Order: sequence, then structure tokens, then C-alpha cells
Amino acid sequence: MSAPEFPRPFDVRQCEGRSVVLTATAAERAALAERFDLVRIDRLEARLLLAREGAAMTASGTLSADLVQACAVSAEDLPVSVEEKLALRFVPAAAAPKGDVELEIDSADPDEIEYEGTVIDLGEAVAQSLGLAIDPFATGPQADAARERLRSESDSPFAALAALKHGQGGKADD
Repeated sequence: MSAPEFPRPFDVRQCEGRSVVLTATAAERAALAERFDLVRIDRLEARLLLAREGAAMTASGTLSADLVQACAVSAEDLPVSVEEKLALRFVPAAAAPKGDVELEIDSADPDEIEYEGTVIDLGEAVAQSLGLAIDPFATGPQADAARERLRSESDSPFAALAALKHGQGGKADD
């Protein structure tokens, strides 16, 4: 496994009642943009309140980001703002259920993340939350025009072949 792009290690023994703000640097944002196949990430920040629950630790707060992704249809640059509530619960790997244990998950339950030892990586948890918040099918204002162009270019199964035969990038004239 490669090193995380946005590492923010915290010792769970020193987190009780702690309020933290995690802000990604330009280099970290560039690495995360590559990881999530984005044009770029202009801003990434998480504001979290940390609390202990025995050996477990919770982090609750908000994730906010400004990013640019490619439109799923036209590939144009699409600016997106992300504002997400975060509810994370870090549990020791030894205490996590193993095997074929059936769990009921409620959408109000915090996301559970296993950790080993005494250190958790809040930055990686925020990065994963960002990845889940990105809409892979986001479309921009040129999406309808791109769809229509694709439809008209494929009216006939032979349209693409005719265009190639005549050395054109579009439809061939009859």
C-alpha cells in the first residue's frame, strides 16, 4: 500500500475533547486530485471534534472542499463545492467484528474505521470521505449538447465507417 496523500496521524490517547482543523497543502491536494481522477482540488478542509469512547474514538464535524472535475458526458471542467457532515468512529482492529457477522447499519451511524496500535490517520479518513462525496456522474451545462452530438453522429451504424472512408471527423455526406 502506498503512503497516504493527506496524512494526519493522531494518538487516540491524546484526543479527548480535542477540536482540530485539517487543511490540505497544495501538494496534498494535487496528489488527492490524481487519486480521485479530478482536474484539481482548490481547497480541502475538515473541522472535527474528537472524543474517546473507551478504546474507540469518534470524530464529528464537517468536510468542505472546492474542486474541479470533468463532466461525465462532455469532459468539460466542472467546478464543484462539497459540504459534508462527518461522523467517524475509529475502533481497535482487535475489537472489530470478524468473519460472517451480520451487522445492521443505520445511515445515522458513524462510519467505522479500524486502527492498529494507538495511532489513527484522520487525514486518510477525510480523504476517503471526500472520495465518497464526489459524484462520478456529475454533468455540466454542455452535457445535453454533447449527448445530442453523439446521438446525431450515431444515427446509422455505418455513419462512423462512412466518415472514416471520406477522411472526415463527422458524418459523411451522401
